[in-house]
Amino acid sequence: MNKKFVISFLILFLFVQFYSLTEYAFGVTDQVVVTLDVDSGITISDGAAVTMAPHISITANGSIGSSTWTVITNGASGYSLSVHDSTDPALKSATDSFANYTEATPGTPEVWSVPAASKEFGYSAYGTDTSTATWGTGTSCGSAGAPTGTQKYVGFAATPTDKIIATRATVTPTTGITTTICFAAEQDTVFAAAGTYTATITGTAVTL
Repeated sequence: MNKKFVISFLILFLFVQFYSLTEYAFGVTDQVVVTLDVDSGITISDGAAVTMAPHISITANGSIGSSTWTVITNGASGYSLSVHDSTDPALKSATDSFANYTEATPGTPEVWSVPAASKEFGYSAYGTDTSTATWGTGTSCGSAGAPTGTQKYVGFAATPTDKIIATRATVTPTTGITTTICFAAEQDTVFAAAGTYTATITGTAVTL
């Protein structure tokens, strides 16, 4: 009887020890979920005012100018940068105006060309996020008052409408992406009345 008791006790003891060792060896687990929210943001730099050059006169028919915007965003789907004018036509003086540039296919940028007896004002753009298929392959606005032949220009809309000049589908570098907007004006076999002409152009950057 005592032998049976001792054997049973030993078996029970070994079982308890085995269970304890098994529990210790395999352990138990738990998980925690860590959540971090990253807020979306976008900024646009203050574009410099533009003084076009040279002056148009009775001996100079063309003038160009440019400004730049730098857009910074961490928007997961990127951003778009668009522009619009504030008046129709966009470039006006107190007594005269330049017509908005007219394209062969309305609203489709094209190589700069102003017809005879016309005076027109338009714009183009270039930069890392600007479509060369739409705006051309130039990397400058031109020289001596003449637009670059590899850039494509378009006129501002009669009813101010945003037109995209740059876009991307990802976050930007921390230093942002710079886009240059080019402006051109020309008189062809007609004179613009002397005076100071101005246009107010708004650049708008939005996350996508």
